[in-house]
Amino acid sequence: MSVLLENLRSLLGPKGLIDSSAPASESEIKYRATDGWGAQECHSPAILRPANTQELSDVMKLCHEYGQKIVTHGGCTNMTRSCVSTKDELVISLERMTSIESIDTSNRTMTVQAGVPLQTIQETAEQNNLFFALDLGARGTATIGGNIATNAGGNQVIRYGMTRDQVLGLEVVLADGRILSSMNHMLKNNAGYDLKHLFIGSEGTLGVITRAVLRLRPEMPSKTTALVATDQFSNMPRLLNHMEQALGGKLSAFETLWQSYYRIACQGENIGTPPLNDQHPFYILIEGCGANTESDNEQFLQALESAISQQLITDAVLAKSIQQQQTMWAIRDNIPALFAYQPMMLFDVSLPISKMENYLAEMKKNMAAIDDHLFVATLGHLGDGNLHIAVELGDHSKERKLSVEQAVYTPLTKRQGSISGEHGIGLEKKPYLHLSRSSTEISIMKQLKMLFDPKCILNSGKVIQPMPAPIKK
Repeated sequence: MSVLLENLRSLLGPKGLIDSSAPASESEIKYRATDGWGAQECHSPAILRPANTQELSDVMKLCHEYGQKIVTHGGCTNMTRSCVSTKDELVISLERMTSIESIDTSNRTMTVQAGVPLQTIQETAEQNNLFFALDLGARGTATIGGNIATNAGGNQVIRYGMTRDQVLGLEVVLADGRILSSMNHMLKNNAGYDLKHLFIGSEGTLGVITRAVLRLRPEMPSKTTALVATDQFSNMPRLLNHMEQALGGKLSAFETLWQSYYRIACQGENIGTPPLNDQHPFYILIEGCGANTESDNEQFLQALESAISQQLITDAVLAKSIQQQQTMWAIRDNIPALFAYQPMMLFDVSLPISKMENYLAEMKKNMAAIDDHLFVATLGHLGDGNLHIAVELGDHSKERKLSVEQAVYTPLTKRQGSISGEHGIGLEKKPYLHLSRSSTEISIMKQLKMLFDPKCILNSGKVIQPMPAPIKK
């Protein structure tokens, strides 16, 4: 690898390669976070930091020639160990590719490099009276390339869809260094296969995303937010249907928090007095967006009052300021509050809403059989069928981790659920992929992997197990 590293150093320059040649650089690699929990599993001998697509193309040509395995890093906020690297793998980080190249306000598009943080994209869109629909708690660190590579979901899927629905065009560097440029700027382009969709959600196993054309929306001047409580799970899907109908398509978020999570999340530093007391079994953060503040607020309030009269809601508070809105969202996004229960696993499952209550009952029964003292916190994007379940492991043993995973994943199969709603597969969920995808689907995934990356050098071993190379006769 030493010859390859010297060639890469010459190619990328002093800012483009970090290795163990200096003590400070070695520490920067060793203590680099590799997931949203802050784990440090970067064992690579070097971090490659290309400044543009052409540099990355040249890097991949060299790595392909040497058969050198690489792992891609974005913001490293993942929850599936997808950024883990070994001493035999090189890391490619897009942290220097952070340019917003252009904004087209007429066609409502933004062209960006893959290393731009999500929050920067949101703020830039807002400065141009536009709106980028993807939003999630790690917005300040997560990069758009990582969001696209994992097809991230977030808080507004119910209205705007997942990341896939926000991307018009992509530029990707393939394993052999070829640049696939499909930088489409149009909403409609039905000329043959839409190749970008092969890379969205592929977790860097088919190519490295370098640039993207993003779809923007008109900024909604009106935003109404409420935190409500209810005493029965069955009221939540009924409330969801009620609010969607009453708001006439303006519902943008319907986030559910179980009491177990709400109590922990309200202990955040900047939250102050919680909007509602913590004595309710279920809490729902509801938000609507529109064009007319006065009429939208009135419509939203009437919808809440109607829900209360139907006994779908037991308590409610309407945000009267931007600060109160931010406090409500800060509670929802306070995942770091769970760090106190480490070792912990955060699961990301998806299933039909009608089967959620029964699923959770079976899952908790399974958990109690393992250890009835384990802390379990639940929250979710109920509007799109996605649940997050945080489970305290109690110890670091492989046996405990395996038993907890099986307790969460096994009940999904008979309910046609998914082991991943929005976080991807990585290394963490790879052993359970067969629970959500058929053998034929997995076989075709492997064929695609071999087509795009026959040497299996891109994020090798993640998502799917590479197909063995054919034996030459």
